[in-house]
Amino acid sequence: METSDTSTAGPEDPEDLTETAAQDWAAASSDPRYRAAVVDLLGALAYGELAAFERLAEDAKLAPTLVDKAELASMASAEFQHFERLRSRLAEIGEDPAAAMEPFAAALDEFHRQTAPSDWLEGLIKAYVGDSIASDFYREVAVRLDSDTRALVLGVLDDTGHSGFAVEKVRAAIEADPRVGGRLALWARRLMGEALSQAQRVVADRDALSMMLVGGVTAGFDLAEVGRMFSRITEAHTKRMAALGLAA
Repeated sequence: METSDTSTAGPEDPEDLTETAAQDWAAASSDPRYRAAVVDLLGALAYGELAAFERLAEDAKLAPTLVDKAELASMASAEFQHFERLRSRLAEIGEDPAAAMEPFAAALDEFHRQTAPSDWLEGLIKAYVGDSIASDFYREVAVRLDSDTRALVLGVLDDTGHSGFAVEKVRAAIEADPRVGGRLALWARRLMGEALSQAQRVVADRDALSMMLVGGVTAGFDLAEVGRMFSRITEAHTKRMAALGLAA
């Protein structure tokens, strides 16, 4: 998944971390509720990375030049490597990767169906804005995870290079034709709404993830903090829009 320099990483102050965050997987996973939450989290992330790979490979067909096509193909390859790391980790802890991903497939597929880009620039905006919102969400959750799982999650959220590439191409397109900016701004707003709605649905539908966020599994988040979390994600989106030269 792509991130940018303006992404949020949640409350990183060590004093804000929960007791679980100070443990490794062997200790933390003794709680079956926590284990279920992590399996859900890794399953959602794994399917997200697989879907990102498929989407970038498809978007490469819209690329205007061979250089652009190769750039997207390289990014797609990086996403698949992230997927393989998550799949391997699920198997390593005794979970069926396909079963862990299955609960999230329909929602993610529907999101991508509803937000299919109509051209090259919309595809870049989706990768930069849409995936970055998802990355912000997972980074917020990551600070509440055990040390082993946290390291894995943050590792697969590393920028594949799409951020700088998307900003460069979109800004150049707007400079060449300022009328493009209005259309892309509307598209980005739609992506923001759909991505936040999807994140909220995923959390609401999975009891283990819900408990992790509101403090039922770990004592870090409460409902008020969940609201602040989504406020931070929205603020980061506004900054990304500014980087693109678009109004939020």
